[in-house]
Amino acid sequence: MKILHLVHQYPPDYVGGTEHYTQSVARALAARGHDVSVFYRHSAPGHGLTRRPADGVDVWAAWDGVQNPTRRFMATFGDRFLMDTFSEALAETRPDLVHIEHLMGLPAQLVGAIRQRGIPLVVTLHDYWWICANAQLITNYSQKLCSGPHAWLNCARCVLARGGAGRLWAAAPGLVPLLAARDRALRRVLLDAAQVIAPSPFVKEWYGANGLPGERVLVLPHGVERPALVAARSDGEIPSPGMARDGAFRVAYIGGLAPQKGVHVLVRAFNEAFGQDEMHQPELWIAGNEGFDPAYSRHLRSLAGPGVRFLGLLNRQQVWQCLAQVDVLGVPSLWHETFSIIAHEAFVARLPVIASRLGALPGAICDGVNGLLVSPGDISAWSAALQHLAGDPAFRERLREGIQPPMTIKEHVDRLEAVYAKAAGRA
Repeated sequence: MKILHLVHQYPPDYVGGTEHYTQSVARALAARGHDVSVFYRHSAPGHGLTRRPADGVDVWAAWDGVQNPTRRFMATFGDRFLMDTFSEALAETRPDLVHIEHLMGLPAQLVGAIRQRGIPLVVTLHDYWWICANAQLITNYSQKLCSGPHAWLNCARCVLARGGAGRLWAAAPGLVPLLAARDRALRRVLLDAAQVIAPSPFVKEWYGANGLPGERVLVLPHGVERPALVAARSDGEIPSPGMARDGAFRVAYIGGLAPQKGVHVLVRAFNEAFGQDEMHQPELWIAGNEGFDPAYSRHLRSLAGPGVRFLGLLNRQQVWQCLAQVDVLGVPSLWHETFSIIAHEAFVARLPVIASRLGALPGAICDGVNGLLVSPGDISAWSAALQHLAGDPAFRERLREGIQPPMTIKEHVDRLEAVYAKAAGRA
């Protein structure tokens, strides 16, 4: 089958959960003999189009200027250059099916070009962007969780705050027609899709509460790649946490360094829990791209006490090496995570996860069974949980024994192929 993945960003330009998923699935499909292409929007001065082979995948990158929040938002309503380049990619690749991973920064009219050619469409809901322009249900004007649009007035406030005009609240009603038009265009895409996929029941339920019929949405958890050393072992497990270590209790955070990820909560809680323990100093390892939000990264470094280490951006091999050397993974999110690939990778590494009781995380972490759930943003509660884990190795071992292996990328792609075949009328 010829499959085209349409996504807003792609490695190595940017590596986040959606991008990592898209790359993993594209590679796995190509390895099975499918003809796989990826089209994404690059950010660079001027405009252009490149095409390159990468691990058996044909990768198209189009750009029409440097991205910023305003251009990313307005692109939904049209961009002639991107439309032309995507049409070129469609004509060249002639896909049997298009899988939309994300359309942020891309014109919604791209779907019209797909529809005109009679190509079936599959959409994965990696976040809340199809209804929330911020994608993560956190307001720009108060940095608080949002339940969704309220006549789009709250959305208009977010647009103004994101554009640096946060004090011009009186202008919010004037943006409502634009946001309503955005909503209509993107909902039409979801309703046109042969199949919509949610990575967790929480995501399906949230979209259902916001008007997307539940019967249109299939829950299909992401698959998790195993490291090479797992594939080489008959028992399918990586070395136990703590191997070749000095015995110090270690916590890791691996992911985006941005306020909604709550890394500052984890740092403050770690300081509160262990700041005075100079004899047996536990360690907190923080891995992520400090260049993504330099101001926030500087803030994290200013908070860091003894034992906090910054590892920088890790490649895939280094992620697995990190997981093999720590005792617990922290996921202190302040937004409704839709899946959390890193939490599931921790389970592959037989690591308990301490996570916020928010979004899809309680669907993956069973409190007291394979990890701990803590109120988001509650520094004292996080500190107490860290102390409990550090002081009770037997409890950590019981949590490890409670971990069930997550779906593999092979199992995920098996199911995805069935979705594709049905969508393309081949089932």
